[in-house]
Amino acid sequence: MAEENTAEETGCGCRRKETPRSQELQADLHKRLNRIIGQLGGIKTMIDDNRYCGDVLTQLAAAESAVHSVSALMLQNHLETCVVEQIEQGNLEVIDEVMQLMKKFSR
Repeated sequence: MAEENTAEETGCGCRRKETPRSQELQADLHKRLNRIIGQLGGIKTMIDDNRYCGDVLTQLAAAESAVHSVSALMLQNHLETCVVEQIEQGNLEVIDEVMQLMKKFSR
């Protein structure tokens, strides 16, 4: 069984994946996140320019939808890699974690 990284080892309080994400997925996630960052910068400029509230809200909804899409990709990757690996190693507690994650993203 692979040794799990502790928060002290990663320095951020988070764990590391045992199986790395594919280069394609990583590139796609970066592209999407950069687009979202650009959208948020544009929204900030709209607010600074005192743009019409409805237009700002429309852009916020688009950014929120984009973040939701990234979350869906990450959840799918998590299920296909981390969760499968944990179940194969006999850790069925990972199912509780998945249920909590799905609750967070179903709102």
